[in-house]
Amino acid sequence: MARPDKAAAVAELTDKFRNSNAAVLTEYRGLTVAQLKTLRRSLGENAQYAVVKNTLTKIAANEAGITLDDQLFAGPTAVAFVTGDPVESAKGLRDFAKDNPNLVIKGGVLDGKALSADEIKKLADLESREVLLSKLAGAFKAKQSQAASVFQALPSKLVRTVDALRAKQAEQGGAE
Repeated sequence: MARPDKAAAVAELTDKFRNSNAAVLTEYRGLTVAQLKTLRRSLGENAQYAVVKNTLTKIAANEAGITLDDQLFAGPTAVAFVTGDPVESAKGLRDFAKDNPNLVIKGGVLDGKALSADEIKKLADLESREVLLSKLAGAFKAKQSQAASVFQALPSKLVRTVDALRAKQAEQGGAE
């Protein structure tokens, strides 16, 4: 029978897995408490970084319906649970790992799908959601402006054609 404290820890981790858009597993061996505090701040306000026990985390992930490779649970493990934009947190982890080689990104989960460390690094290379949405809005606005120009050109071309016909008729009428 499981101890109540372990059962509570598994239940809490299971809830975090279920309520998160993404989770990134890391190895933090060799990082100081101050460095971990800096890392937590760099992840953004939509992420929680927690040091976890491997066995309990593996059980919690399975209970949440997430299948992760057993190799992710080797060595000291900490998980970044992301409830907001996963790109922002992935960038925070990547940038922190560049400055602090003791942080190793092992892998993770995005919307229930397992990700390798390389896929998380590719995710970090994406632009943020806000930037992508603003680019999309700019593209839509440009297309609308082009359509408006086309629709304005048709009546003005018609007016110029009618004026040219009048001028031609006036010329022919005055010549007769």
